[in-house]
Amino acid sequence: MKDINDITNAIIGAGIKVHTELGPGLLESAYQECLFYELSREGWKIEKEKSMPVVYDGVQLDCGYRIDLLVEDSVIVELKAVKALDDVHMAQLLTYLKLANCKIGLLMNFNEYRLKDGIRRVINKYYK
Repeated sequence: MKDINDITNAIIGAGIKVHTELGPGLLESAYQECLFYELSREGWKIEKEKSMPVVYDGVQLDCGYRIDLLVEDSVIVELKAVKALDDVHMAQLLTYLKLANCKIGLLMNFNEYRLKDGIRRVINKYYK
């Protein structure tokens, strides 16, 4: 398994590259496609729109949740293109981390003048 810091550094670097090229103001889906392309091109294992079922009362239910990007089966990337990140965005990522049993997630808001101002690295305290 690759080092988690190497993975997150590569994701952030690719995100900055995409943001530098496109700038803010596009739809989230455009950034998702470009970041997916960039990370794939760099050779990272990446899944887009990965289905995230909910286990309730011992039953696995498909509730329509989708992880924007899952990199190397270990880092969840939740993309936004909003005026400002809100607590609900952080809660969404924390829930995905818990459901997927992943340790690290990145919340990236591409609607910033500088992408680094819109990146939050989140640790799942419930990781097993």
